[in-house]
Amino acid sequence: MLIAPDIEMRRATVDDAQALADAQVRNIDHLRSTEPHRDPEFYTAEGQVPRIVGEGSATWVLVDRSAGGIVVGRLTLSGIVMGPLCSTSLGYWIDGEYTGRGLTTAAVEEILRICRDELGLHRVEAGTLTDNLASQRVLAKCGFERFGLSPKYLYINGDWRDHIRFELLLHGNPPPSVPK
Repeated sequence: MLIAPDIEMRRATVDDAQALADAQVRNIDHLRSTEPHRDPEFYTAEGQVPRIVGEGSATWVLVDRSAGGIVVGRLTLSGIVMGPLCSTSLGYWIDGEYTGRGLTTAAVEEILRICRDELGLHRVEAGTLTDNLASQRVLAKCGFERFGLSPKYLYINGDWRDHIRFELLLHGNPPPSVPK
């Protein structure tokens, strides 16, 4: 699906592993202040495969068709739980050269549609560092509400960092597998 002219959002496949690794390497400095430290293997195709095919998770990529199909962003749903919970956690990032264009907001809106209409999820959570105002704006634009603070939640850039927690309830209907 196109989320902007020349920017395609699609489900990642193992064939995207090298392009994802290249994007991670290209954005090491851009993501340093918001991402945990990664082992060198993370920056290889082999290191990306488990993140693409991991059980209980799903990954989408943003691809710039006008730039030879390079990966310029990633969205991941992790901890997907069905049954009476029907919930997931959302993580995302955008290439440093593509910020400020509304791409992240458009991608999060599309992933929320997928969560609601295709996956049948009820709740999506996301977290941001307390100083990541850009990500907080994205979540607010997409209808997320702040529901708490997780002190010292992740070890990022040499320190345990607090995260603001957000949630969005997608619908109030019971899941198909649970009787009303």
